[in-house]
Amino acid sequence: MHPVIVVIGIGWVIFWIAWLIAAFTAKASRGRGRLGGARIALVIVVVILFRANVHGGSERIDGPVLEGIGLALWIAGLALAVWARLYIGRNWGMPMSRREEPDLVTTGPYRFIRHPIYTGIILAMIGTALAISLFGLIVVAVAAAFFAYSASREERFLAEEFPATFPDYKARTKLLIPFVF
Repeated sequence: MHPVIVVIGIGWVIFWIAWLIAAFTAKASRGRGRLGGARIALVIVVVILFRANVHGGSERIDGPVLEGIGLALWIAGLALAVWARLYIGRNWGMPMSRREEPDLVTTGPYRFIRHPIYTGIILAMIGTALAISLFGLIVVAVAAAFFAYSASREERFLAEEFPATFPDYKARTKLLIPFVF
């Protein structure tokens, strides 16, 4: 097995185990909690790694430049997601979940983008695809669409929950991509 696949595969496993453990520190949910987003992201990563390994790497990237760029994006994406998770603290939840007594977090990476965890995971998945298999970019597009949908649903909740402060926060930040979108 190619070392890049091993490093990224082990890194994703550690990330998701830590992520699930951290879920126990979150505030209680209103209604049912949703694990759909985590399951989707996990399946996507497994599909990319499985395809790259089982098919003998027919779509594998053997060039060190794309592998290096992919690894850098993967590390940056996971770092952004973890940084955002640390700042959101107990308000964190799975996509489209609602917490009891939430706080509007506007510090750390939330100063620039309203959904930096989604941005970080998408960036890490793009890095995974570039480093391992271009096939993964198709899968990343599907995941990005899911996260954009989740973000738009969460925006409605935030507007309801924080009618005095959310509009100003929304006006000065971007949804997913700093300074762009």
